[in-house]
Amino acid sequence: MLFSTQGFLLGFLPVVLVLYYLCAPVRRARQGLMVAASLLFYGLWDWRFVPFLVGMTLLNWALACMWGRTRRRAWLLGGIAFNICVLVFFKDANWLSGVFAALRGQAFHPWDIVLPLGLSFFVFQKISYLVDLLRGQAPVYGLLDFLEFVTFFPQLVAGPIVRHNEIVPQFAQPPRNGAMWENLSRGAMLLLVGLAKKAGLADTLASLCDPVFALVAQGHVPTVGQAWLAALAYALQIYFDFSGYSDMAIGMALMFGLRLPFNFDAPYRSVSIRDFWRRWHMTLSRFLRDYLYIPMGGNRCGAVRQAFNLGATMLLAGAWHGAGWTYLVWGGLHGGALAVAHWWQRRGGAMPALAGWALTMLFIMLSWVVFRAPDLGAARTMLLAMAGMGGHDHAATGHHGVVLAIAVSVAVVGPSSQRAILRDMPPAPWVAVAGGIAFVLLILLIGGRIPDQFIYFQF
Repeated sequence: MLFSTQGFLLGFLPVVLVLYYLCAPVRRARQGLMVAASLLFYGLWDWRFVPFLVGMTLLNWALACMWGRTRRRAWLLGGIAFNICVLVFFKDANWLSGVFAALRGQAFHPWDIVLPLGLSFFVFQKISYLVDLLRGQAPVYGLLDFLEFVTFFPQLVAGPIVRHNEIVPQFAQPPRNGAMWENLSRGAMLLLVGLAKKAGLADTLASLCDPVFALVAQGHVPTVGQAWLAALAYALQIYFDFSGYSDMAIGMALMFGLRLPFNFDAPYRSVSIRDFWRRWHMTLSRFLRDYLYIPMGGNRCGAVRQAFNLGATMLLAGAWHGAGWTYLVWGGLHGGALAVAHWWQRRGGAMPALAGWALTMLFIMLSWVVFRAPDLGAARTMLLAMAGMGGHDHAATGHHGVVLAIAVSVAVVGPSSQRAILRDMPPAPWVAVAGGIAFVLLILLIGGRIPDQFIYFQF
């Protein structure tokens, strides 16, 4: 089930909210309801993977309990290794086997492996918990707490990547309290903003970039105008699609009285690549920083070792997104850019903010082309087309031009939606009226479309 569908917004979510607040005075009742609702939500996508999700959760909880009883690190190390193996099998087995077969000059017929929805997110969540246990930074939680932590449906499929200490302590707080109505109203407004990003902007922008990338995949070379328009549209689409999902997830969680960490902070206003990664997919960035980059030595070493640490970290970020050379190259490009940025800072280099922003956005847009392309050949064709190989013309945006202009303005000038709604929005009747009208219009809009899944569902 998708967040941006009438069935979810008018059926599933209101029913779960009402039942949740009816159960609110009894902790076990509201937690049990939330776990059941989350499994139902996951099962409505594909019931075959509900036993897998539950089994993975129970196994990780059992490993944590065994460590709690014996204090033997082998339980946790084995659990971390098992989670990594599961992730690699589902995401990379076909690709790696195909690469090895190609090296041996053999044909390879892909296995019928279906990627469980949200696998990357809930596996990273479990790994972070087991690592924190190893570090002595986490307790062994009860089964119900752990189940709700892992399966909580607003963040189950595509994050944010929530750490145990950010949400589990909140389960003890009854949602029916003095902040209930403010939580409901601000959460609903952030949900509305996320829906507008997804349905109003991202899905419309997809119709500008998808046809061009599809033609490139078939061997056609677009004109320079078409290529640049598609690259810009995709850079905006992936931002509004994923930040829209994050807004909806964080908003829904707040409606249940739970606060999730911010995941985006106006990344297209970044003036450097380091600034970008402090603003883009913030929960993934800190996961990679705290569980990979810093343990490898981080910046507490020489320039060469730091560059290696950055490269390895970003290659893992690329591999986390998917199996394929395009993702690895994308990660390698960002690792190299971060290494150059650190080297520049070590030398005391400086750049005007406007020039830094322009250079950063150019790099981000070009790297998104590699990320979006189906293979390296298609990425090369798109980049050459942007350089003029396919000829010159003026790409027509048609009636989508207004949406494109709005998207650029919101991404570059507009405030961070999560900060604006959760911190700065004043309580006022006109806000509620405007929100209600916008919600009705968006419901009508999504009702007339075939729903597009969120981009990050495939990761």
